[in-house]
Amino acid sequence: MELGLKGKTAIITGGSKGIGLASAQLLAAEGAQVAIVARNEDGLRRAAALIKEKTGSEPFIIAADAGVEGDVERAVKAAAEHFGGIDIVVNNAGTAAAKPFADIEASVWETDLDLKLLGAVHFSRAALPYMRQAGGGAIVNVTAIGGKTPGASSLPSSVSRAAGLALTKAMSKDLAADRIRVNAVCIGSIRSDQIERIWQAKAPELTWEQFAVDPRHDIPLGRIGEAEEAANVIAFLVSDAASYVTGTSVNIDGGKAAVL
Repeated sequence: MELGLKGKTAIITGGSKGIGLASAQLLAAEGAQVAIVARNEDGLRRAAALIKEKTGSEPFIIAADAGVEGDVERAVKAAAEHFGGIDIVVNNAGTAAAKPFADIEASVWETDLDLKLLGAVHFSRAALPYMRQAGGGAIVNVTAIGGKTPGASSLPSSVSRAAGLALTKAMSKDLAADRIRVNAVCIGSIRSDQIERIWQAKAPELTWEQFAVDPRHDIPLGRIGEAEEAANVIAFLVSDAASYVTGTSVNIDGGKAAVL
């Protein structure tokens, strides 16, 4: 299938590792020009070297904090000036934060919402003029299954992720006239630094391959997913192949969630 990504410009937050890096690598392999954003410049340089090694494409790296509006505006402007525009935004920046409600201080709420919700707001808003100038574009907000099925001690992440889903639906309606599509992916158990820390803490006697298929995960497809599998869905959603898809969310969780 031809995805129609050749020559498009994408900016990806949280692009130095995990799903962000896998998405950047796949988009670059499909011919897109990619800018990756993260806070750690050393991590960005390592990611850029890997992308160039795997695809031959050299990404543009921008050290910035998605939770700081000024950083966001600087990053988007730099990417647009470097590549001549922006067609795609993947709002992937985020960290895991899960505690009982009574244990969470106001500053923790603010930090989480600034990064996961307002980061997506600011990046999308800053990129909007460039997408309008290009005659359209695509935005994917990377959220989590917990936004649909919040459990006990899942705060503040489940709340910021749920807000991200509402943001996705509202933006899709407001921006449709500009031919800008907005969708979300809801991540379940996908290999990441967090998942690997859980593996080392709870089952260091197992190899990763053994841990990934441990039946205690209760994943219908029988295993933890890989970042590349999430990237495949993101690449489809930002591509011409998904030209009539907007305002929806896709679960990437191996079938575990009880909701669509």
